[in-house]
Amino acid sequence: MKILVCISKAPDTTSKIGFTDNNTKFDEAGVQYIINPYDEWYALVRGIELKEANGGSVTTITVGTSADEPTIRKALAIGADAAVRIDAEAIDAYFVAKQIAEYAKNEAFDLVLLGKETIEYNGAQVGGMVAEMLDLPFVSLATKLEIAGTIASIHRDAKGGDELVEGNLPLVISAAKGMAEQRIPNMRGIMAARSKPLTVVAPAAVETMTSTVNYEMPPAKGGVKMIDPNNMDELVALLHNEAKVI
Repeated sequence: MKILVCISKAPDTTSKIGFTDNNTKFDEAGVQYIINPYDEWYALVRGIELKEANGGSVTTITVGTSADEPTIRKALAIGADAAVRIDAEAIDAYFVAKQIAEYAKNEAFDLVLLGKETIEYNGAQVGGMVAEMLDLPFVSLATKLEIAGTIASIHRDAKGGDELVEGNLPLVISAAKGMAEQRIPNMRGIMAARSKPLTVVAPAAVETMTSTVNYEMPPAKGGVKMIDPNNMDELVALLHNEAKVI
């Protein structure tokens, strides 16, 4: 089985966020980057598990600059066999999806996996775009994936229950929580990652579909009001007059 896993970097959630150029650019100074957790913990690890069970290979693909290579090497240390980096800044979802599709269209992958979304933009757009560009079926928000021959059985959460979808490979699937358990790279994996192939590919000529007007920080949190548990009238009055539904 030939599996492609799309991975991207994302700021660590403990990083202090700021903006430059009149709030039109994200300030990367001092920001610690990690592999986007949905890509790493669920898509990548499940891809590796399927390879271990069925044979084949796992290749990761990233649209990014050389600054992304430490996160790519971590994916190799976890267990991917090879990596591809499209040498371009990840500008928007369409641009990223098009670059991935242009590479994948001639590689005959049986399965394309990616996280359901990135933790900084939460757009959840790339998977569906890649599937459309490759003319492949797409299943989003998968929480469980099993492969038997050329048939994939995919579970995903549904309102009030669990939905089971079956389809023939090849497929594009976005992974949500529950797909797999996080793996920590061991020393052997870290050492092996240094010699695994990381291929740098020139980007395709693709126009971006969006542009950033400006970024804004969320409003500061207000103070907390403590209500005596015996004073229900005050609590009800505050819920009616001051509470905001978000």
